[in-house]
Formats: sequence, structure tokens, C-alpha cells
Amino acid sequence: MTGDDAETGTEPDPANDAETASVGSEPAGDDAGDGAEVSDVLPRPDDPLAEAVETALAGRSAVVAVGVPIRLLPSVLAARERSSGPPWRVACRPGVVDALSRALVLGSAVAEAVETDEIRVRTGDPLGHGTGGTLFASPDRADAVVGPRGDRTLATTADAGSDAVDGDAAAVDGARATAASRFDAATPETVGMPSRTRLLAAAREALDDRFADDLEALLAALDPGEFGRTTDITDRTLLVALAARHDHLFRDLRTWVGTDGVGIAPAQEFTGDRQALVDRGLIESVKVPMGPGRPMLRLRAVHDALLRARPEEVPDVLEGRFALPTDADGRVRDDARRGERRPVWKRRRW
Repeated sequence: MTGDDAETGTEPDPANDAETASVGSEPAGDDAGDGAEVSDVLPRPDDPLAEAVETALAGRSAVVAVGVPIRLLPSVLAARERSSGPPWRVACRPGVVDALSRALVLGSAVAEAVETDEIRVRTGDPLGHGTGGTLFASPDRADAVVGPRGDRTLATTADAGSDAVDGDAAAVDGARATAASRFDAATPETVGMPSRTRLLAAAREALDDRFADDLEALLAALDPGEFGRTTDITDRTLLVALAARHDHLFRDLRTWVGTDGVGIAPAQEFTGDRQALVDRGLIESVKVPMGPGRPMLRLRAVHDALLRARPEEVPDVLEGRFALPTDADGRVRDDARRGERRPVWKRRRW
């Protein structure tokens, strides 16, 4: 089983359980809740359902959203930014809030919305049918995700607009009461990723304004699911590369990101990402004596493309470099790197 039927503890819908992902169909994680990573589900180019959800919710007030999967969470956030009024109540599927703690871009955006009281996030109970009971209700309208896997659509189930009859208004009230009841029964959860305001403020204090400005521009440019922790280039890789553009001490970066800082990830997990960047000739680690004890490592960008790139171009630089063939030690082969490295006296200084 995959997606919304996986490990839910309820009986799946046989019609949907029989469907499997194939070429040309929606991937297995399209409705993912339990155990799915944000980067496994997003980004999803040309997603009509996500676009329909954002369009339907934008401008509405006092929305209650329940059964929300990772796939649709960015649409809910985008619609909230285009709306006003009291906080939206959002009950996600199991596993979604936990996955946000490992998703720098989407996790920090959700945490920001929670911190500013734009939304309130909880984790709801799984439902035993294919669409997972995804419902969006506001005082004037209710919409639900319907249809089989591979052909999900958004249907307006009730509308209390100006042309509505008494039955329509009652249907909206009933749908909203159902959504509110499900939200109230859901479990409040804390998003494990820090908000962007907290993230950037701590970066300015622990590192400097240049690094924080780079990070702010990068977060604004990235799609919600890019650079998770299931690929060679992770969010940790990006942060090490940004720090190397400004010659920061590795210790300072790890202090900022670790459990004693903003808590993006355990500090020790960044060592592998640092070494991967060194192996691919993008940065170097310079030993700097700091009194008694082991010397500190200063991160320094050595590849001209990384030095010259705008912050939003850094991911492309990393992807291009990581795509080059490597030897048995993980280093870029000499025939692939020839002619790319710029003499130290010609490097751009910031």
C-alpha cells in the first residue's frame, strides 16, 4: 500500500488500494501522509489539483481544512497569504507535521505562518478511504477532494452564495461543523523546523548579515519540496555552501544549526555534507589555529561559479557539480574538473 492507505491502522478502500503508481500516473506519494518526506512528494510541476485548491481557497475567511496531505499544504499556505481574517485551522494527515521538521523550505514557511497566527496546525486521525477525507470548509462554502488515485479533483460540495437555497446553506453549515469537529479532535503539534523570522535572526547573530541575506533570497526562490534529506544534495549541503561563500568557521555554522541553536538538524550531520562539497572541488576546509586544542576549520568557496552565483543560483551550481563523474573516493575526476578552477588571485572577494 502507498500514500494515504499506508500504515493508517484502518481498512483501505479496495478500489483505491488496487491502484499502483506507474509511468504517466500520479506517484505513490501523491496523497502521502504517514512516513512520507516532503522532498519525495514535492515539487510537483503542473499539478491541477494543487492549483484548484489554491484558487478555491484564496480570499476566503475562517477556513477549516482537514485531511490535508503534504501535496496540498503549499497551496493552503499560498491561499492564506492571499486572504485575511482569523487564523485558518489546518488538520494534516499523520506524518505530515513530522516531515516538516526535515524540510527547510516548506517547514520554515509553515512555522512562520503558525508563529504569526495565520494558521493553526494539528494532526488528524487517518481515514480508511482513498481521498483521506480532505475537506475545506468556510462559512460560505465547502469543497472536498474526490476521485480515484491518479484523477483527484476538487468538488464544491456546498455553496451558500447569494443564489443558494436553504438546503445549500444547511449543507455548508453541516460540512463546516464536520470539519470543525475533526479539527477539534486532532492532536496539536509543534512544527520542528524554526520559522523564517527566527532562522534569519539567529543567522545574523551567529554568522553575519551577508549569510542571512543569501539564505533569505534562497528560501524565497526555492520550491517547497526542493533539497530534502533523501538526495545527494540536501538542505544541509546548501547551508554549508552558503557559509563557505563568506568564509565562516564550520564551528559557527554548526552552532547555529544544531540543537543549541535553531535546531535545523544535529550538528554532526553536517560533516558529511562539508566533505561532499570538498570532494567535488566546490569548497575547501582551512585549518585555523585558535589557541590550545584542535584547530578550527574555516569554510572557503574555491569554485568560481559558487563564488559568482547569486544566492538563488547556488542550487544550480551544486547540481551541476554533483552531476559530474567521480572517482572511487567520491572526488570529481581530473578529466571532468580540468580548466574549471580559477587561480586564487583571481577569485572574487566579498
